[in-house]
Amino acid sequence: MGSPQRETDRDVGVLDETEVREPKKYAVLLHNDDYTTMEFVIEVLERFFKKSHEQAMQIMLAVHHQGHGVAGIYSFEIAETKVSQVSDHARENGFPLKATLEEQ
Repeated sequence: MGSPQRETDRDVGVLDETEVREPKKYAVLLHNDDYTTMEFVIEVLERFFKKSHEQAMQIMLAVHHQGHGVAGIYSFEIAETKVSQVSDHARENGFPLKATLEEQ
């Protein structure tokens, strides 16, 4: 007779490689508006997304000219936190800067 303990040991904790998936990634987008200053967008990118001044300038120009720009790509939880931080900071400073997340 086979041992039930051994059957349980075989079935527990075994994952087929095809079952392991990378977590989904989400882009944090900043959206253009008529009131938020370019300087404030640069400050947000440097402060919350750790961008260099040059990177922040490039993203800010994309926001300005294309209507939105990608501030960074993160896991869902981190992207959600970044959106919240940007929204709170913008509101505290009197700007309507909008940040959203988009699945990649």
